[in-house]
Amino acid sequence: MTLEERILALSALPGPAGFEEGAAKCISEMLAEAADEVRTDVMGNVIAVRRCGKENARRLLLDAHYDEIGFVVTGHEEGFLRFAAIGGVDARMLPAAEIRILTEPSRVGVVAAAPPHVLEKGESDKAVKMEDLFIDVGLTQEEAEKAVPVGTPAVFNAPARAFGDGYICGKALDNRASLAVIIEVLRRLKDRPLDVDLFVLASAQEELGRRGAKTAAFEIAPDWCVVLDADHAKTPDNKRHDMKKPGGGVVVSIGPNMNRKLTDKAIRLAREKGIPHQIGVEAGDSGTNAAAVQIAREGVATALLGIPVKYMHSPVETLAFSDALAAADLLEALVISITEGYADA
Repeated sequence: MTLEERILALSALPGPAGFEEGAAKCISEMLAEAADEVRTDVMGNVIAVRRCGKENARRLLLDAHYDEIGFVVTGHEEGFLRFAAIGGVDARMLPAAEIRILTEPSRVGVVAAAPPHVLEKGESDKAVKMEDLFIDVGLTQEEAEKAVPVGTPAVFNAPARAFGDGYICGKALDNRASLAVIIEVLRRLKDRPLDVDLFVLASAQEELGRRGAKTAAFEIAPDWCVVLDADHAKTPDNKRHDMKKPGGGVVVSIGPNMNRKLTDKAIRLAREKGIPHQIGVEAGDSGTNAAAVQIAREGVATALLGIPVKYMHSPVETLAFSDALAAADLLEALVISITEGYADA
């Protein structure tokens, strides 16, 4: 499976925060191809280990969260479903969106949207509130209560697809694309001797406060960690100067949340190897798992790499495949550099 194929496959998996089990099995199988052991912990984190065979070996952790934003059914009204958001869902994009309800088997619903013909004057200009929205699943009240119980999770019904010239578009690229990159690097290094035990963490519940990374980092107790996550890509409608360029390469973040030596090493490797990259600045909490891992136990030397993604937390997240490839190339170089000379890492 190529990196692009893996991104597409991972995007399609259902796994809203707190309900990741629908994605965990497939991710475990992918990780098992190049790891010595794979397990899922009580939080839903999928943890893979490739051991170097040396006693008391130091530990390098690669992390990417695999949960996605989503929804949960909270009630029924005339056969329609009331629902609440899981994670940072923007209500503006919901009317007329397709939603995959994670029943067994799953079913597709649509968020009800009043046509413009029946709106009162000025209604189309008002902000949409999630509590005023319903999911239509084409059922009667009795059928809906039976088929879709309260507490049923749901996600956007928008698996990734090739888009334009070298782009991928779909749901959950935040952060399945990063996980695909880590699995790709694990595969590339499968037959290469390492002087450290290499841990891979597909972390759960990042979208609800980095919960999985907090508990897993405490248990794994790594010496170093490289976190991969989506970063915000620039579009014409957003004038913020700190947005990243799509197609500009992997983002290497600088700031107090990241270990300076490890970050400098990543930047130096990118320059030496001609890997397309751009610098991000995180003046405080990066908003990623790096903030959780950095302060686990007595502290962990942590670096943060990002893949620029447009329209984050939407069903049409979009990234340049070249940026994912650059992230894989830099992560591979960084892992090799750490394991070959970790005295200065």
